[in-house]
Amino acid sequence: MKLKKILISQPKPTDIEQSPYRNLVKKYNIELTFFKFFDVVGVTASEFRKSRIHLSDYTAVIFNSKNAVDNYFRLAKELRESISDSMKYFCTSESIANYLQTYIQYRKRKVFFGQQYLSDLLDIMYKHKEENYLFPCSEDKMSDFTKQLDKAKFKYTRAMMYYSQPKDLSQFNLKDFDMIVLFSPNGVKALKQSFPDLKSGDITIGALGSTTHAALTAAGLNLDVAAPTKTSPSMAMAIENYILGKEQGQVIVPKTIAATKSKAIEPSKRSAAATANSTTPVKKTRSVIADKAKYKQLQEERKAQAAARRAERAAAKAAQAAQEAQQKAVAETFAEVK
Repeated sequence: MKLKKILISQPKPTDIEQSPYRNLVKKYNIELTFFKFFDVVGVTASEFRKSRIHLSDYTAVIFNSKNAVDNYFRLAKELRESISDSMKYFCTSESIANYLQTYIQYRKRKVFFGQQYLSDLLDIMYKHKEENYLFPCSEDKMSDFTKQLDKAKFKYTRAMMYYSQPKDLSQFNLKDFDMIVLFSPNGVKALKQSFPDLKSGDITIGALGSTTHAALTAAGLNLDVAAPTKTSPSMAMAIENYILGKEQGQVIVPKTIAATKSKAIEPSKRSAAATANSTTPVKKTRSVIADKAKYKQLQEERKAQAAARRAERAAAKAAQAAQEAQQKAVAETFAEVK
């Protein structure tokens, strides 16, 4: 499928060479236009007070986005609520856990993270089931998250701390683009709000994530390019496979508690199950370094090690090239003498 122009509903990367879209630009000469379809607006302190939620009443926090992290600490500052040094933080991904280093200043803070979805955290959270959890979130229902927490019977409270505000997209003429790419239900909402007459077939639509796919269906729009799939874990790869005419494959659905027995069994019962089946590995709790200075130091050490490895490979390559050049010179000299 020939594509010339794509509208991507995300902010423009600071360096396209380091982004996953670089192949689309270099290999296929595609013109990419980046524009985030909505703004994230934080709830004011006065608005949050109406919820009668006090941050100091909770012993643990669940973060599923960087927006949640930013607004949690912003409100804590504006409300002048002190966060206990013993507070535990549970993040749905490692990148969110690392982002916490922006705010956490003490060494003894406890931070835990899953791989990608909330279900990945359940094994860890079961070991801390006595905690009183706060779940900072947006105005969305967050059904996938809350359903899993409800099934696991965790004690938690949803706290709306921010909301999305759709942008006016009328500056764009969709006929100028061959494809539009969406990454959240909020993006779908903004698209339909600016183009209420948009119908399936008017433009090729790509979307990332099951909630975005569901929002498209609810809006009466077809999904042409889906991600993540087993062959296309990222949206950029899905677009490239679409250009090459490859089959998209089955969409990866986020794991739920019911998807695997190990997620539904509490630790006390799981230990017995593990004894009965010794081949089943038991996940270990992972934590991140809570001290910002130490985290930066480790990052610098890793960069230095990587640089040393690159220098070593370059030196070996140069030595090999010199050896080959010497062998070639000897062979030429021998040929002249002969």
